[in-house]
Amino acid sequence: MKDRELLEALFDAAVKAADPLTGIRKYLPSPPKSGRTVVIGAGKGAAQMAAALESVWPGPLSGVVVTRYGYGCETKSIEILEASHPVPDAAGLAGAKRLVGAISGLSEDDLVIALICGGGSALLPAPPEGLTLEDEITLNEALLASGAPISAMNVVRKHLSTIKGGRLAAATKARVVSLIVSDIPGDNPAFVASGPTIPDATTRQEALAIIEQYRLMLSEKMIAHLNSPAADAPKPDDPVFARHEHYVIASAGVSLEAAAAVARSHGVTPHILSDSVEGESRDVALVHAALAREVALRDRPFAKPAVLLSGGETTVTLRSKGGKGGRNGEFALAFALAIDGHHITALAADTDGIDGSETNAGAFADGTSTRRLRIAGLDGRKLLDGNDSFSGFSAIDDLFSTGPTGTNVNDFRAILVR
Repeated sequence: MKDRELLEALFDAAVKAADPLTGIRKYLPSPPKSGRTVVIGAGKGAAQMAAALESVWPGPLSGVVVTRYGYGCETKSIEILEASHPVPDAAGLAGAKRLVGAISGLSEDDLVIALICGGGSALLPAPPEGLTLEDEITLNEALLASGAPISAMNVVRKHLSTIKGGRLAAATKARVVSLIVSDIPGDNPAFVASGPTIPDATTRQEALAIIEQYRLMLSEKMIAHLNSPAADAPKPDDPVFARHEHYVIASAGVSLEAAAAVARSHGVTPHILSDSVEGESRDVALVHAALAREVALRDRPFAKPAVLLSGGETTVTLRSKGGKGGRNGEFALAFALAIDGHHITALAADTDGIDGSETNAGAFADGTSTRRLRIAGLDGRKLLDGNDSFSGFSAIDDLFSTGPTGTNVNDFRAILVR
């Protein structure tokens, strides 16, 4: 098997291991003895989670979930709404209201199944009183450009929302069972999609500290809200959550183990570095590249042939407004520059199938990438400085495109050293 074919097989195994049907079967709650079962959900894989639930649920279902434009699928009784990601829009605002409306009139005899996965933060805009959708759009744009890790972003989002930080689950008297596909380093369920059904242990004071640390330019109205008790989210000991349950049904760790098994079957020794890598994409790339070069040149700390695997979620601090690409493309470009001339091949891609705002999942990089960019008349360093990895990898046909995968356990990186 050729190098890129093997890396693609590893990615496919990782995505298959995150199939929501497997986890839903394992953690399927019992239907209520009396009362209704209502499904709510949000995220880039929420529609596929809904379809999977319908295929195994023994009784009647109703409900509504919100997913990204183009990520819907056919369902029988659960309505699929589509909205904008990564920047919220009016469709997401309407979807958030629909979710609250679907469960707010339920009784203690009813059951709510919440299907939550990555992307739900942007897909469920719900600004507090006195703030608008435009304020939430401004907030998301500032967070995405800040370089802050996803956990820090979601602390801020939770305290500028009427749905995140457990508030959605607090809107019903019914028992809530949350089934969660984690795209968060460390798999803290309270941070996946900003935890709409999971009580929050962070504070508005922490949110203000993050805003100061990352120099986020937010309006006076937002800061005033964060300085008021109205920003406080319900805490884990709130009685409203007493009967609720939550389960992480898929995660990066499980996916990396599946990829490792495929590597072994092809005679390549896998080494899982971490399933929760965070940090600036280009900096993370330099560390991975240094390790890969050491393997290539000196057979240490791992002997060849080897594949280095890692997951998590890196970040990109925008240095240019004109560039195209996402965090995986940025990783791949910085990695390519650092392994120029070496016999190393890598794939960096988002398991949901979309890297940033473009249509590709990520990109391949190898020891010839920067030379091929030069032949195409492009300077890899200038592309990196302009956050324009997409244009570079598009020019040399190194984009990796899958389309929506139906799941999301965050970044996948595989580095092959023969």
